[in-house]
Amino acid sequence: MTAIDQALTMLSDCGPEFAFGLSNHGPMAAEALCALGRDEAVEDWVARYRKRLLDRPRNVARIAPESWVDALGELQRVSDWEDFFAVELDVMPWAEVLEKWVPRLAPGMMSGATHGLIRTAHAVRSLAAEENASRRAELVAGLAYWAARYQMLPGIPGHAEPRRPSEGIAAVPIMPVELRSRRAPSISEAVRELDRFPPFAAVVNLAAPGEDLSAFISDLTATMAVRYLENAGSASIAYVHTVTAPSALRMIAAHLTPETGRLGARYAWQAAAAIHSRSHHAHPVELPAELPSPEDLIDRAVFSGDEHAIKFTEACLREYALNPDPAFLVAPLDMCGRYGRKIRDVVN
Repeated sequence: MTAIDQALTMLSDCGPEFAFGLSNHGPMAAEALCALGRDEAVEDWVARYRKRLLDRPRNVARIAPESWVDALGELQRVSDWEDFFAVELDVMPWAEVLEKWVPRLAPGMMSGATHGLIRTAHAVRSLAAEENASRRAELVAGLAYWAARYQMLPGIPGHAEPRRPSEGIAAVPIMPVELRSRRAPSISEAVRELDRFPPFAAVVNLAAPGEDLSAFISDLTATMAVRYLENAGSASIAYVHTVTAPSALRMIAAHLTPETGRLGARYAWQAAAAIHSRSHHAHPVELPAELPSPEDLIDRAVFSGDEHAIKFTEACLREYALNPDPAFLVAPLDMCGRYGRKIRDVVN
């Protein structure tokens, strides 16, 4: 059994959240470790992480094909959504399920702080490599979480000429600190505050992809990696998702029509901009004189044991391979130093 299939088996009876709304990162981080070439670390990492998770919740009621809209955003029905998507995968190839459902779910891309998209994308990457029951079930779980935590942001994509995020980011209105709650319980609840911040509704049209979707995603992830560094500290975790979410879209784009991929990019930009608008509180940044190597970053991420550090490192290195912006190396270096296991923990 491969490392990812072992991990998915170990996690198969777990629910999508734990501890008052934290997303279950187990399948995503395990798949990221495999992508980083560290299969040998997966089983022990999953065994430790598994201890904090909750069981899969009970079903509530069947979701009928003609009334699925009514169940969007109802977390208590996540197991119903899993049963619903399991049927979808029984009647059509998984890539057709993606093409059918990504346009329906894209407006709710903030789902679970973007983890609906991210979990779906990690599942797609492993399923594209080898199709089997455990990987199909993980795709079902990703789509179900996306639907059950569906969360729309203010603003609907309208006509917009192609414009890169690096050109639009300066125009994103930043929510004044005095309008933000002092202790939002989650990223999702923090960005929900934008519902009462009217200027944000125009943001979705400040950037839009042209024919080259890959270039748009590269520009968006690089732009947000820099914003991660400018806001590293209390907003580190939030800004991680401004990179990992659009990078996750890249992982599924090859299985979508160009039109659907571009629609997803519009909403990925909106989600990243929402986190930026709600969380931005910048400080000066100075890049290190010597950049870390990819292998050093992988070692640090694995050593940290932190799920965000692992996923962020994998996404940044994947983006760096396409666009060698130094921010893709410095951002995960910072993240690995802030979270998870530290060298001092070993020394002490």
